[in-house]
Amino acid sequence: MQYKTIVLELLRERTELHEQLRLTRKLLPTLETCAQELKASHQAWKGTLSQAKPDSDQSQIASEALEMALRELEDRLPSVSPPDDREPLSLDNAMAFVRSHSSNR
Repeated sequence: MQYKTIVLELLRERTELHEQLRLTRKLLPTLETCAQELKASHQAWKGTLSQAKPDSDQSQIASEALEMALRELEDRLPSVSPPDDREPLSLDNAMAFVRSHSSNR
């Protein structure tokens, strides 16, 4: 599974965030952190779904688990636009938010 590729695409969809991460040289560390979190979440969901649906096909469980893990990650990523156009995105606050919510699983 190419978790880094998936996360990179999610970040590219959020062009302002991607550009800010790139300019501050935090793209790679953020990418690696989010990829590790996505992998851990995916594994956790696979375990949960395997127990809940023991007769299901493992590839179907893996697919559902990835969808759920991706949804969680997308929900944690900051929105593309800041709440007030006069306020810049706070990258440090965004990453702290992502890290604090990743430990919930």
